[in-house]
Amino acid sequence: MHPLSTNANCSPATRLSPTILDKLTILTAAAKYDVACTSSGVDRKGDGAGIGNTMSCGICHSFAADGRCISLLKILYTNECIFNCAYCQNNRNADVPRATFTPEEICTLTIEFYRRNYIEGLFLSSGIIKSPDFTMDLIYQTLYRLRTVYRFQGYIHVKAIPGADPILIEKAGFLADRMSVNLELPTSDALRKLAPCKSRKTILEPMRQIQNGITQNKNELTLYRHTPQFVPAGQSTQMIIGATPENDFQIMSVAENLYQKFGLKRVFYSAFVNVNHNADLPALPGGPPLLREHRLYQADWLLRYYGFTVTELLSEDKPNFNIYLDPKCDWALRHLEFFPVEIHTADYQTLLRVPGIGAKSAGRIIKARRGCKLNFADLKKIGVVLKRALYFITCNGRMMYPTKLEEDYICRNLLSDRSQIPRELREEGYRQLSLFDDVNFGGDSNVCIPMPKQY
Repeated sequence: MHPLSTNANCSPATRLSPTILDKLTILTAAAKYDVACTSSGVDRKGDGAGIGNTMSCGICHSFAADGRCISLLKILYTNECIFNCAYCQNNRNADVPRATFTPEEICTLTIEFYRRNYIEGLFLSSGIIKSPDFTMDLIYQTLYRLRTVYRFQGYIHVKAIPGADPILIEKAGFLADRMSVNLELPTSDALRKLAPCKSRKTILEPMRQIQNGITQNKNELTLYRHTPQFVPAGQSTQMIIGATPENDFQIMSVAENLYQKFGLKRVFYSAFVNVNHNADLPALPGGPPLLREHRLYQADWLLRYYGFTVTELLSEDKPNFNIYLDPKCDWALRHLEFFPVEIHTADYQTLLRVPGIGAKSAGRIIKARRGCKLNFADLKKIGVVLKRALYFITCNGRMMYPTKLEEDYICRNLLSDRSQIPRELREEGYRQLSLFDDVNFGGDSNVCIPMPKQY
């Protein structure tokens, strides 16, 4: 019997109740559509009296093709729910197996998986059981026990429950590294139609509370060194993509607004998977819109790190991304008047806008050109993707090959680059990760959790 199975020495009558592994099987599967998190982005050094730590270099993550992080123990506290959101596989009318952990069980799982080096942190979300306050209190009790009784000092990402008492959210925020409040759907109209039990107001209120708490805590830390940290890795949110008819321009405008007004670290985009076959939901005969999700993530990166705005990438006249070209290449083709860019004179922000040049390679170019003249071989060593960049740059006044600066010509050549579409979508299709894929729980220690290919 596996050590996490609590019914090893129980009577036959007792064995009818679910084991901790039974619950784990149900509640990891129930959490698979909830996007997890990125690297920790926070220093939480162990003090020698506990277990684990979180360094700013982040948790060692692996990502599935759709961007979902799988390095944490990602579970729901419960998949019981009093709400009836049409898109959710755990809504109150869904015919699915139900389970609920106890705080002690989650602590046991986290510590046991951590000691076996399967995980480096915890991602905890939950359905709404009884009420938002009741659920948020259970989550807080779990975090408090994990931090104080088990002395776990590793990374914790927890979902704040909309509608819960602000005091409970605040108390959980002093124990978690990152918190998130899911926006769920891009617009208020979509939320009213598909999730009538929720409202934009109840979602934005805890989001604003967390933002204000982070700001206040940072100010206090400058005055008092030993002040407890409040959500030091910031907050994030998630939007479901494809369940409602919003275009990419509307979705990205919402994301840009969240970054600017709520100081979010990350907006996640989750391709809609029709698990309930509700009449109000699209049928999606082609499957989940994974390529669209991929384009949204690429555009989101441009907003956060490359200095782009939504109105540069999209407009009401062009409201959706090009499915064949990434957003940066698409923008460059529509603005050929800015190209070609001379590698030796362009500033950092200009280099960032060149397809094939990323933030790291742009910084390396700036440093390297101070001491010598660069050529195209040097650029390749620096990390520039020349098969894209060659149409948009000159090096010492010359292009890499004789190239026409014409949209059709460049577009045809870029479309021959198969990496414009993720390899996992081109070749392997989509498969949702399960914690129990190819896992053998037959013996005490024969547990093998395969890691997917790096994305």
